[in-house]
Amino acid sequence: MDPGSFWHQVPKVKEAVTVHKSEDINSLFNWAQKPEVPEPPVKKEAGTAPLETSKGPARIVHLDLKGAAPKVKYMKQIFPLFSSLGADGVLLEYEDMFPYHGNLTILRSPYAYSMEDIEEIKSLAKLNKLELIPLVQVFGHLEFVLKHERYFHLREVSAFPNSLNPHHPGSVALVKDMVSQVMDCHPDARWFHMGADEVRGLGESQDSKNWLHSNKGDVGKMFLNHAVSLARFITERRSGVRVILWDDMLRKISPATIKESGLQDLASPTIWNYLKKMDTDGIGTLISRYHEAGFKGIWFASAFKGGTGIDQRWTPLDYQLQNHLSWIKVMNSMTKYPSITLHGILLTGWQRFEHHTVLCELLPVGIPSLAMCLQSLKHGKCQGNCKIVTFSGAHLCYLFYLHSAVDDGDTCTC
Repeated sequence: MDPGSFWHQVPKVKEAVTVHKSEDINSLFNWAQKPEVPEPPVKKEAGTAPLETSKGPARIVHLDLKGAAPKVKYMKQIFPLFSSLGADGVLLEYEDMFPYHGNLTILRSPYAYSMEDIEEIKSLAKLNKLELIPLVQVFGHLEFVLKHERYFHLREVSAFPNSLNPHHPGSVALVKDMVSQVMDCHPDARWFHMGADEVRGLGESQDSKNWLHSNKGDVGKMFLNHAVSLARFITERRSGVRVILWDDMLRKISPATIKESGLQDLASPTIWNYLKKMDTDGIGTLISRYHEAGFKGIWFASAFKGGTGIDQRWTPLDYQLQNHLSWIKVMNSMTKYPSITLHGILLTGWQRFEHHTVLCELLPVGIPSLAMCLQSLKHGKCQGNCKIVTFSGAHLCYLFYLHSAVDDGDTCTC
């Protein structure tokens, strides 16, 4: 059974955002699959445009929707929490949860959000001063697309559905259509993330081999050709929108080759590292390389959950904390790079490693870790003491190595 069947369902609209201990968990997640009739989405209010940032680089919470996607009802409860903990926005990685239509209807999960759901999510984000950044993969991690027989011919490796053949004329047309539908649904988005990480098998199709034979075997240039084509399409489709992409495919490409491609004028790379003890000097080397390539801005990406094990059940808090403390060290070193801007940090929360793999720990399990990580980033260091965060009548008590739920009126014993 598709795991999405346990979580997502069209919600009823409530009058206020509250959390009650006694509320039936089935009302938050779709365990029973009982049908509900949706009410009209929340009305947009004036004066609730997204913030540029709070103070300094933006803190963006990543919601990975490829498995166990939360209901809108649950977002009504966690968006205020995100904001209160110091988040400036939400990165929505839709995958098959976007309500694709027309020729792309086949890409929709049976539990995909409706257009009304998307409008409500946008309204909730504005009410809580959270900027929404949509993410659509355009190269790798396209299992949810290439698993369909209709698109088998667009695979880079015929036996695997993960990466797109960039030379087939139908490939660019397909991802442009996907990007267009999502962009049309987010007309106010200032940023658009096009993914482009872990393009496995690139160079293995016969089309790619033929191209490589004529281009000195330069796989990096092959990647850049496709990435630049899509980044240019996004920026030309809507004036002012800025493009983000993951940086791992750029790490082995020379700064001179990147600069020659023109990608630095179209997009900002996201340097990602989810390790407990990451090589901060190595991150500095990447920043220097991207500066040399001509990028004017970069993003960082940490992980608050989903980055430690393919079937992880519980979030290892110390591991995630140490990852963020390492990133704080890097962020504090950005004065060494005065001509490159740090736009923000994406706190990733992966639901699956890939479309067909098992679930990592679920989002509710990772919330204490997210609280800890956001507060560490907000204050610039580990506080080293216990804090009580009050949210809609429920207390979340956390020490940066220990967390526990406490009821109203209870005394924290951390």
